Amino acid sequence: MLFTSASLLLAFVSYVAGHGYVQEQVVGGTTYTGYLPYSDPYYSTPPPRIIRKIPGNGPITDLSLIDVQCNGWSEGGVIGSAPAPLIAPTAPGTTVTFKWTTWPDSHLGPIITYMAKAPSGTNITQWLPGTSAVWFKIAETGKSSSGVWATQTLINNAGSWSVTIPSGLAPGQYIIRHEIIALHAAWAYPGAQVYPSCSQIQITGSGNRSPTSFVSFPGAYTGTTQGIVYDVYTNTGSYPIPGPTVWT
Repeated sequence: MLFTSASLLLAFVSYVAGHGYVQEQVVGGTTYTGYLPYSDPYYSTPPPRIIRKIPGNGPITDLSLIDVQCNGWSEGGVIGSAPAPLIAPTAPGTTVTFKWTTWPDSHLGPIITYMAKAPSGTNITQWLPGTSAVWFKIAETGKSSSGVWATQTLINNAGSWSVTIPSGLAPGQYIIRHEIIALHAAWAYPGAQVYPSCSQIQITGSGNRSPTSFVSFPGAYTGTTQGIVYDVYTNTGSYPIPGPTVWT
């Protein structure tokens, strides 16, 4: 397949220059500072967070690694993430807002959000889902009919992105897995860049709704999953968002 030199140059510059992560999160009207990878590890006592630790602002491109779940850098010895010490309380139907660091406009792609419920009797501050199929999708935005990508909307909103906790969701402790998939180098696999962020919440109330279909991370995405290999420079039609359908 042939690409213009301009497209290749743009993709290369984007790959080495632009990355990001969730630096702040608003849950139930309360603002929580995110895990800050370039300062938190250097405190004698790291500040407690609701967001699970990340090694930096870089992406995951190998979708077979546990890193794709909640971040990590296996190549550098950081295998996946780890539970955070705090849990944010909120209720079904409320809004959760993720505030990203400055996102590069070249990193076009979808924004997708999943949740996973910790098993009964398990403290989420000690829970690692591993490769179990426990994740269900609660929100997704790809490319609009007019060609506007989710990431462009994020930039227009000053790095802020909001989702709604499903109404009637059963109470318990949950991980929210929020991600951007950058497609600027995704014309072949590996190429798509996954930027996952995982936070811990406590769903309150008396809801009785729960999903019945789940996926795993790693597992939900592979090199042959629709939307993982996608040329943003030549595809002008609709974009097939990867993963399962949104649970409603």
